[in-house]
Amino acid sequence: MSKLLSDLIEALRCLPGVGNKSAQRMAFHLLERERERGLKLASTLEQAMRRIGHCSRCRNFSEESVCALCANSSRDRQALCVVESPTDLAAIEQATGYRGQYFVLLGRLSPLDGLGPEELGLAQLSERLAEGEIEEMIIATNPTVEGEATAHYLAQLAHAAGVRPSRLAHGVPLGGELEYVDRSTLAHAFGSRHTLS
Repeated sequence: MSKLLSDLIEALRCLPGVGNKSAQRMAFHLLERERERGLKLASTLEQAMRRIGHCSRCRNFSEESVCALCANSSRDRQALCVVESPTDLAAIEQATGYRGQYFVLLGRLSPLDGLGPEELGLAQLSERLAEGEIEEMIIATNPTVEGEATAHYLAQLAHAAGVRPSRLAHGVPLGGELEYVDRSTLAHAFGSRHTLS
């Protein structure tokens, strides 16, 4: 195998879930059938790596200093949803009618991985909360141990700024059957039950 082909396969392995066999299959496919599209992919990838940064307000991916969501004056300025990643933001935008603002942590508190408050931009978040415009901070971190620790820390930040924190509901999924729900999810759902009106 040529060095350039080996380099291409190795470069493709940087993608999540792509092992050596998958990378080899992709490289061969591009070289055998999709050279034109491969060149377009390479050009677009290079431009994206050079030009896409983070929004100065919410930390989401953006080519501009302020992203389109933050620049949109029709969005609710009193609600701020805090998510772990741009993927979470996209999921909320696509699945819900939420029309407020966002803040992207780009991770969750994890001292073992070297992710503390500085890496998550929590000083920037505190400044945003201190502006006085936000009334509710919706904490939408994942229900993992690190996500729950992050949610607790975020709730303290909100309280300190006089902002009402709320947390996404967790528990039994719609359409799920209790016998198939894992123990920790069921225990959390049982502990978080609420009165029906």
